[in-house]
Amino acid sequence: MSNETSSPLFQPADSVPLPPRDADVLTTCCDYCIVACGYKVYRWPAEGPHGGPEKGQNALNRNYTLGPMQGNWLGPNQFTQALHNGRLHNIAIVADGDADVVNVGGDHSIRGGCLAQKVYSENKLTRDRLKHPLLRIDGVLVPVSWDLALDVAAELSKYVIQRHGESAWALKYQSYQFFENTYALTRLAFRSINTPAVAHHDHPSIVSGASGWVDIGYDPFPAAYEDFALADCILISGTDPYETKTIVWNEWILKGIRSNNTRVIMVNPRKTMGAAFAERHGGLHLDVNPGSDTALHLALQRIILENGWEDTDFIEQWVANKWDADSDAGQGTRDTPRQWRTTWDRFQVDGFRAWKQWLLAQEESRLDVAARITGISPEKIRQAAEMMARPRAGGKRVKTTIAIEKGNYWSNNYLNTASIGNLGVILGCGGRPGRAITRLGGHQRGGRNGGRYPDWKSPNKMPGRRRQRLDLDRWVEGGHVRFAYVVGTTWIQAMAGSQALSETFQRLTRDNPHQVRSRDKQQIIETLKQRVDSGGMLVVNQDIYLTNPIGTLFADIVLPAATWGESNFTRCNGERRIRLYSKFYDPPGEAKPDWEIVSMLARKMGFEGYDWRGPSEVFEESCAFSRGTRTDHQVLCTLAGLRGMTAHELLRSYGTTGLQCPLFLDGNEILESKRLHAFERKDIPETGPAGLSVQRRQIMAFKSHTGKLNLLKSPWGIWADFYAFMQPRGDELWVTNGRINEIWQSGFDDVQRRRYIQQRWPENYLEIHPGDARQRGIESGDRVRIASDRVPVQKGLILGIKSDDMWFSGLMKHNHIELVSGQFEAVAIVTPAIKRGVVFSNYLNKSNPANSITPRVPDPLSMNYRFKISSGVVTKIGESPYKNSFAQMSFKRRTIL
Repeated sequence: MSNETSSPLFQPADSVPLPPRDADVLTTCCDYCIVACGYKVYRWPAEGPHGGPEKGQNALNRNYTLGPMQGNWLGPNQFTQALHNGRLHNIAIVADGDADVVNVGGDHSIRGGCLAQKVYSENKLTRDRLKHPLLRIDGVLVPVSWDLALDVAAELSKYVIQRHGESAWALKYQSYQFFENTYALTRLAFRSINTPAVAHHDHPSIVSGASGWVDIGYDPFPAAYEDFALADCILISGTDPYETKTIVWNEWILKGIRSNNTRVIMVNPRKTMGAAFAERHGGLHLDVNPGSDTALHLALQRIILENGWEDTDFIEQWVANKWDADSDAGQGTRDTPRQWRTTWDRFQVDGFRAWKQWLLAQEESRLDVAARITGISPEKIRQAAEMMARPRAGGKRVKTTIAIEKGNYWSNNYLNTASIGNLGVILGCGGRPGRAITRLGGHQRGGRNGGRYPDWKSPNKMPGRRRQRLDLDRWVEGGHVRFAYVVGTTWIQAMAGSQALSETFQRLTRDNPHQVRSRDKQQIIETLKQRVDSGGMLVVNQDIYLTNPIGTLFADIVLPAATWGESNFTRCNGERRIRLYSKFYDPPGEAKPDWEIVSMLARKMGFEGYDWRGPSEVFEESCAFSRGTRTDHQVLCTLAGLRGMTAHELLRSYGTTGLQCPLFLDGNEILESKRLHAFERKDIPETGPAGLSVQRRQIMAFKSHTGKLNLLKSPWGIWADFYAFMQPRGDELWVTNGRINEIWQSGFDDVQRRRYIQQRWPENYLEIHPGDARQRGIESGDRVRIASDRVPVQKGLILGIKSDDMWFSGLMKHNHIELVSGQFEAVAIVTPAIKRGVVFSNYLNKSNPANSITPRVPDPLSMNYRFKISSGVVTKIGESPYKNSFAQMSFKRRTIL
């Protein structure tokens, strides 16, 4: 073996300076996954003086050298340099070694351990940050002033709204971001413009990811992380938290496995590191066929009921009866998804007995049928039911926690979330230590609506008097969007049927004859008016990097945004813990935070109330809009006012611990909420401001009209036609996708700008079973193409007359489905960890997106895309340069323990 094939392409630094005792110390949290581990930022002048290795000589208060697994270890990836007040400073970003919540003792993931490398620096790969506004002239993006860029954007916004209506003005934005930014954006879209053409970064509409839970009465994020350590059994569906929420696994689930003998059941088509570890420690891996989860849930419920293992006391007290269910369904105008879904007999039942009768009559609940549909052995399904529900000696109930993520709800959204929610109900999940039901989450929770979504303006109507929120991708496809404001999201590749969507953007922007050729402001405005009047579209893209293709190819105006570390921000993590993310360095060039850009744009459009002087003012205004939500933190503003300080200053005083929302004010004390649905909670006063809070029912019971849980039918038949169409045919395989530990989202920080990750994952990959690989002549390291010529794309507006119009067969019958072609390329990894008949790829590789072949037909009940199920033909097209070299990429199994 030559040195050329074994030498790594990346050689890290081997030393960094330590912060001196008098270094500035600020608190922040990781910018990546929903766990939001606590970090401390140490800042001191680049020229020094630096700290020494002894405990009394450095700001970390540790003796060095420490090992990498010890708290406050400081390595090259935790160090950088950046400008602060125009002067170069050293920056060390270290997980908080004193933390006693979330990342206890300073634990962190590979993503969080590299936070310092996301900081802008002219000497690193972050040097390509957007620094100035850009405007496309003669097809080239050229720097312009803020005034020119926003004058054009404001004038075209006003023109489009006046001439084509507010529904022609669209916002696609990063709903996970920070409260300050998302509040400002949605205040403009909903309250000032009042457009329904708004969608989150990961959906075609404004929708809930766990829609079935919402209808049952569960909040999607009610748990505390400690519930994972207190449970006897954890059912994890559609994710591996080791790969995607590492600290939840390392600090909380492992604690349960090691100290409480917690059994973990993982439901995924591929065996991951977490699944392999769970199996070794008495748990299970259920290798479910993509999209078949509902059948698994039905079978588990049937086994539990036939053996009398359900939690009868919980069901008697907290499950709605016939009168409760009737009073909670179909109320009001039926303009909201919750209202129109629950008016159908397809889902509503008259209490537990009626639901049980329905379940036992379902063929798919039979063990043999469910085993055939899911591809899981009957023995494993029965064993899983026993782990979750069979009482212990003396009749003691098993404390079971259920956690799901995108592999579950982005395949068969409504039925999967409703059916696993029903499973939670009969197991008594919710509100008690170790007995939670929760999403594990993807992004952190920084969404705050600055106004109400105008449901009544959506043109989509389902059968009867039922209105559905607007599908923005379909609205664009139909040529109805004339102004698209795209903020902080990879719109094209992140959406289903991305290849066809990219072609639509090309047609509406670059292929339109009206292109800007002049620097004269009035001529620019007139040209773009001609474009939108001719059926074309103007795109304004606001981001931290120039993103391909939404920015590089399609945007007419690009606005540079400031991000994490460049302004004070706030948001919550997956256990609703709110903290301040401190500003610690200068944003590059003229970049500004989203809230400030919105402020400038809105004022140029003539709207009032956007004259914020800083991020804390935005936050304080947004606090009132948090009332009644799971992240209610209005009392922060109240208490800050009483103490004569800003809300940001008050929140800063809570450091990396923060506060668990919803919050209550009892005198001058803030009461936190460890978990929602806490019906055994005793500390909330019966009277006074805390006792009168609108949150009380949500905290003390469940999120329904009666405060009880509504069991729902989850009939396989309403999904069967679509599932049958998506089944692999001929030489096709199931194609699914997801995340891996090293890469966050689209890789905008790591794959594109970190040498080690570039070395580890230089291209997209495809895991394929050895049996499937042999049949196709594929070996690890081969380059493969994954293609489909039958990608279904839903077209046109839907005005349903009969209920069958909304199901896939009805859409096909009425010509609302177009079959298009899509493909992507990847490097093959042959591994028995993936189920036979299924292949797995990174879900958002921007150069070769798996979404090129995912179906753009949203769940008709919830408007969630089905990103996790597609099918395609896998073909070898050659060998990659990594096949015979050890310098980049690895083809070793990830399940090595």
